[in-house]
Amino acid sequence: MISILNSKTAQNTILKRLNFGDEEVPDSVLDRIEATFGERITPDQAVTRILSDIRKNGDAALHSWTGKLDGKSPDSFRVSSDSIHVALNFISKEEREALELAAKRIEDFYKRQPLTSWVTQEMGGVMGQLIRPIQRVGLYIPGGTAPLPSSVLMSAVPAKVAGVKEIVLAVPPQRGTGEIAPIILAAAALVGVEEVYAMGGAQAIGALAYGTESIRSVDKIFGPGNLFVTLAKRQVFGIVGIDGLAGPTETVVIADESANPAWVAADLLAQAEHDVLASAILLTPSRKLAEAVQVEIGRQMETLPRAEIVAQSLQSRSGIVLTNDLDEAVELSNGYGPEHLCLTVSDPWLWSEKVTAAGGIFMGEYSFEVLGDYVAGPSHVMPTGGTARFASPLNVWDFVHIISLVGLNEKAGRELSKSAAVIARSEGLEAHARSADFRK
Repeated sequence: MISILNSKTAQNTILKRLNFGDEEVPDSVLDRIEATFGERITPDQAVTRILSDIRKNGDAALHSWTGKLDGKSPDSFRVSSDSIHVALNFISKEEREALELAAKRIEDFYKRQPLTSWVTQEMGGVMGQLIRPIQRVGLYIPGGTAPLPSSVLMSAVPAKVAGVKEIVLAVPPQRGTGEIAPIILAAAALVGVEEVYAMGGAQAIGALAYGTESIRSVDKIFGPGNLFVTLAKRQVFGIVGIDGLAGPTETVVIADESANPAWVAADLLAQAEHDVLASAILLTPSRKLAEAVQVEIGRQMETLPRAEIVAQSLQSRSGIVLTNDLDEAVELSNGYGPEHLCLTVSDPWLWSEKVTAAGGIFMGEYSFEVLGDYVAGPSHVMPTGGTARFASPLNVWDFVHIISLVGLNEKAGRELSKSAAVIARSEGLEAHARSADFRK
């Protein structure tokens, strides 16, 4: 059952943010590490050993760690082009049409994002910025427990719009089968991704970052994953770029008495079923709504296939928070910086003006967060863990880099050299100053 809390209690519990890596690691995770490594080391230490081995020993290490951690290693990690395209025959007509609709809406959304180079001749010559797509990117698509074709679309389509030439997917094979789910491969085929590897975990991140005999390294790695994937991304940053450090998914719903309690409950449960660390939080000044939502959650949970996961999520990281008014609800949300913020209030546009931190704002009961997961248009890859205070959802700018262009004419070069020499000498860099002096 989900708890009803006051604002003060919530700020010290479910709304309290921890720094990445400060969360307590469950004994079950430490037990699995000990069974694999022969000693009780931290997840970060385990990841360091895996990455070091991948970097030194390439494919041999990749096969070794995949066998140890997944129980089986494939003969080849690369999925054949034929297997990718034939997967379209293994999904239903309805699934294909839904994926095609989602892909089109995502593409339409990101084609509207401004992405242009510029030059000017008003600064003493030609000055400007050149926008260039990253040449080769790796997209990590979680898929060990449940296939996520939506994540393929939400990552690959913005990359395509940005002009990325080489898109690589790393997908953990399904437990039990050792193969990637056909619907994942079908999604890859629909968006024109031809390079797919059946590999997951920290070892997959290492292969993408360092390269092996059979896998070329990438320039930047994208995508969420479990604790070990996230730690691996943090450790390889600098060798490659990363999109960020994704934590458990989270939704905040701000609602008033106009909200439908059954719908609010359904939206919270949709978030809670992701995993046991997911956060589903309702902020409302209405005790009547809070109690009605609490009852609805209990009723709807009874028939959910993933009820056990939902129950753990609701007990540990979720809750209903009674606020003094909607202003306090928005203030608490801004401090929390949620991945998803649902404004289920009578005038969402009014309250959206007061939002300063959120990965995405979902306006009203018919713009519910599940549509954002699949078909609305913007990528569902959004900042978590409070990083929405400074980070943005995945977008085409993540798949490009900017090159500054300096083309000064002789007159400007000579004139600017005088000031450059002065600043250089103020910094004690005489060689810099003399380089400028030659042009004065």
